[in-house]
Amino acid sequence: MKSIRKIVPVVKKGLMKDIEDDDNDLEYWLSKTPGERIAAITFLVLSSIKPGTKMDRTHIVRIKAKLNGAG
Repeated sequence: MKSIRKIVPVVKKGLMKDIEDDDNDLEYWLSKTPGERIAAITFLVLSSIKPGTKMDRTHIVRIKAKLNGAG
């Protein structure tokens, strides 16, 4: 007979300022590619600006230029 696997959520309860999860956060983001990190930042910025407002991408363009050796 097949055993049923149960997924148990891990929950931390407490105030956000009191929960120390910096090591896990850093480990998580370092495991992502630079493209995934930029996509996450773009998503956060776009979700926080007013509709119809364009995102200022000048800094992102500079990063791409530096990565390509143009600056």
